Amino acid sequence: MANLTERQKLILALVIRAYIESAQPVGSAYLVQHFHLDFSSATVRNEMQDLTELGFLRQPHTSAGRVPTEEGYRYFVRQLMGHIELPLATKHTIAHQFYQAGHDVDRWMRLAASVLAQHSQAVSLVTAPHSEQSRFKHLELIGARGRQVLMVMVLSGGDVRQQMLSLAEQVPQEKLSATAAKITALCQGLTIDGIAGLTAQMDALEKDVVQLVMDDLRRSQEILGGEVYRDGLTHVLAEPEFAEMEVARNALRILEERSLLEDLLARTIMHDSIGGVQVLIGGEGTWQELRDCSMVLSRYGVPGLATGTVGVLGPIRMAYGPTISTVRYVAGLLSDLVVDLHSE
Repeated sequence: MANLTERQKLILALVIRAYIESAQPVGSAYLVQHFHLDFSSATVRNEMQDLTELGFLRQPHTSAGRVPTEEGYRYFVRQLMGHIELPLATKHTIAHQFYQAGHDVDRWMRLAASVLAQHSQAVSLVTAPHSEQSRFKHLELIGARGRQVLMVMVLSGGDVRQQMLSLAEQVPQEKLSATAAKITALCQGLTIDGIAGLTAQMDALEKDVVQLVMDDLRRSQEILGGEVYRDGLTHVLAEPEFAEMEVARNALRILEERSLLEDLLARTIMHDSIGGVQVLIGGEGTWQELRDCSMVLSRYGVPGLATGTVGVLGPIRMAYGPTISTVRYVAGLLSDLVVDLHSE
């Protein structure tokens, strides 16, 4: 990072603030008048020229004002912005909304996505908490039609997984219930390795069901083992930066292509500390699909039990301060939920 003078830091911060609000190039006269600066327009113009040569600003057209570059935004976020807290009233409002949702994980995920989208005016991204080492909690087997059986498995942490089984022969509901009860009693609280060591004391039906249970546990340990919750896409598509079809298509790819999203989270957020916030500006030279976007991401949960990710995606011209503080606060609330679920 370059060493800027205090005046250059001020002017860079004001250009970014003005550009975030207007999406229009910012001129020196506007800065002096709008922010009541104590120095002349010529002085500001000279400082803006220096900031341009340093790579923090650029001039879209010869006669136009300046706009921030990716490096300008990075300097602002990492060096100038500081720690910003949400207003206390906003925190109380958000916390009350989550309190009303009880301990329903699905409702919390949807609410988190809605709150993030509303307060950031960007598209939100929330992954359900998944166990880093999935543990079995409870099993139900429900006869459907003929040899079809619905298997409902609950993991420690509250994740519920369902799938239809096709058995070799029709099994009465009484035996299905007894099988589910035996597997629950034997396997409760165990990981895949623990369950695998118990199959010797099971009959053929129980072994078949337990194999499916272990397969499901393995899938639950993937980075994006469950549903990804999104909200606020219309906020992003309404921004002028996304008027071009290619830019909008790249943003949608990040949100919709599971393999791309999984790679992004695996290489950025999954090894960060809980509650830490990561800001990706313009793809950071790694993700071409993000070259016109910024993402603010945070990991929530309890390491060793269950973790997930919350974040937002928007234009590089993003209100970073309020967005980062909202993401951090919502991540904290979701971490509290994970603690509560595992203590029950």
